[in-house]
Amino acid sequence: MQAGGWPGRVALGVACLALAAWAPGSPPRRVESAPAVLLLETNTADLPADGFSTAHLTVRAAAGNRVPPGTTLEIREGSRRARIKAITPRPSGWAVLLRAGILPGPVEVEARAPGVVPVRLRLETRPIASDRFGDGTPDFLRLDQVDAQAFRRWFTFLAESQLFRPPGELPAEIDDCAALLRFAYREALREHTSEWASALRLDGLPPGSPVSKYAYPYTPLGAALFRVEPGRFRAEDVSSGAFAQFADAETLRKLNAHFVSRDLRDARSGDLLFFRQLEQGLPYHTMIYLGPSQFEESGDPFIIYHTGPLDGTKGEIRRPSVAELMRHPSPRWRPLAGNPNFLGVYRWNILRETD
Repeated sequence: MQAGGWPGRVALGVACLALAAWAPGSPPRRVESAPAVLLLETNTADLPADGFSTAHLTVRAAAGNRVPPGTTLEIREGSRRARIKAITPRPSGWAVLLRAGILPGPVEVEARAPGVVPVRLRLETRPIASDRFGDGTPDFLRLDQVDAQAFRRWFTFLAESQLFRPPGELPAEIDDCAALLRFAYREALREHTSEWASALRLDGLPPGSPVSKYAYPYTPLGAALFRVEPGRFRAEDVSSGAFAQFADAETLRKLNAHFVSRDLRDARSGDLLFFRQLEQGLPYHTMIYLGPSQFEESGDPFIIYHTGPLDGTKGEIRRPSVAELMRHPSPRWRPLAGNPNFLGVYRWNILRETD
């Protein structure tokens, strides 16, 4: 309900009208109850669903009174479309920072206090289709510096953790090099609950928070994480089949990552190495640059990858050090600028914001 003609202002607890007792023959008398106690206001009711934009809300008491004890504020509808980032008490009331998520749609915020009728404020997050780098990845998926660090930590942790699992316990989907990337990428972007960790049979977790901007699969793309058709991102790509749950190594390189360098010294934790071995039936192969291990006390940087089917077996996960890979018995697997089979170091497009 709008109050005072200010956009987004909502009165908490509206004055009630009642019929007082009256004597026969006398006109009924209207009695007004106590006036509204709280006001809920916002500086905007419209936010782009970009994961960064914010609305500034205010909870305050009418007539200069203090916010009553026991007052609460919560998102009643659209908790995946926006979240309350901070509540700062002030003499005049509460200053509330609401941050948009990346899912478009209605958001309803409710403030309530003991003895006061709850009142809700409605906002809207609208879809965006920007792609500032023109690489086909929507800007709503790109991560800021803090989330990029979280992603790198979880992505490499989840990839490396598979090395220590008995062969029979390795997720069935991890059957080649690209599958290891897809698994670690997807799980790094999930909500990391105790149930999630139990389902993955993780004995421990790395320190630090997960990615906060969004959680897979709660994005406009749903479960379809990987771009599989070329071109800039457009609004219709959300449902056109331009994204899918599966992408092979070549597609990951061309449409989901970008070239950094052919010098391995430029690699950062979570970056990707790509090779092209034309003598193989599936020529593209990829590895993950781990940096230092998260499981062992060693300052050496490591690489991890799945071999794919090997000598009549399903293959295995291997984790050579960078020094060991540089001395690989077959020069075509050495990540050196002079090796024509080494395509270089690549970085996920969602990390491009922090390059």
